[in-house]
Amino acid sequence: MTVEVTLSAQVRGTLSVYPVTTLHEFGLDAFVTDRFGGVSEAPYDSLNLALHVGDDASNVRENRARVARAAGVAPERLAIVSQVHGRDVLDVSGAPDGAEADGLVTSSSDLALAMLVADCIPVALVDAASRRFAAVHAGWRGLDGGVLERAVEQFEHPTLLHAFLGPAISFEGYQVGPDVASRFAHVPGALRADGGDRSRLDLRLVAAHQLRALGVADGNISMCTQVTDGGETFYSDRAQRPTGRFALVARAAS
Repeated sequence: MTVEVTLSAQVRGTLSVYPVTTLHEFGLDAFVTDRFGGVSEAPYDSLNLALHVGDDASNVRENRARVARAAGVAPERLAIVSQVHGRDVLDVSGAPDGAEADGLVTSSSDLALAMLVADCIPVALVDAASRRFAAVHAGWRGLDGGVLERAVEQFEHPTLLHAFLGPAISFEGYQVGPDVASRFAHVPGALRADGGDRSRLDLRLVAAHQLRALGVADGNISMCTQVTDGGETFYSDRAQRPTGRFALVARAAS
C-alpha cells in the first residue's frame, strides 16, 4: 500500500523546511518549504517563490536564494521553470532560464530542482540504482495530460523508482465540475458525489494510481499527510487569491 508519512520541520539556515526522510536512503535530499521565513509582504507573506503571481521580483529572488542555501547550492544552481500545467519534462544539468515545463529531471549532483505549487501535487522521483531524480508539478491538467508518464519515461527502470507526493489540496477540499470529474472516472475511489453535478476529487489518489500503472511499486510510493487546505502553513490558491507558491526541492544527498 501507499505509505503515509507526516513531515516534521527542520531548521536550515533562516528557514523551517520539511525533509522527505523516506527518500534519503535512496540518495535524495528532498524537502518542502512552507510560507514562512522570507521577505515578501502580504498577501504573499513571506516565502513566496513565484515570479508570476504579482509579488515584487527582488523579494522573490531573495526568497529563492534562501531556499538555495537551505538546499546547499548556490542560487544559480537552483533550477526553476515556468510551469504551465502541461506535460513537458526537461532533462537539465543547469538552471533552465526562461524554459516552460512541469517537470525537471537530472543526474547532476550539484543541482537542486524546485517545483512550485499551491494546491497541485509536488512529486519527487528518485532511481534507487542510479540516483537520477526528478521533481514534477501535477495538477489535474497535468495528470490528465500525462506529466507523470513523461517523467517516468526519463528513467530506465520504473520498478526501481521511489516516489513522494507532497502537500496538496485534500479530497474534502477539492470540488470539481463534471468536465474535470469525467477525466478521472476510471480511477477507483478518486471521486465522490457532492451535490448536483459537482464532485470531490482526490488528486493524490489519482497520482498514486497513475504511478502504479507506470510500473512504480505501491510500496515505493509515499504520501505526506499534510494538505494545503486553508493556506495557513502552505500556500493555497483556493484559499486566497492572489497568493504565493511554496516548493518541493530536491538534490542528490551528499
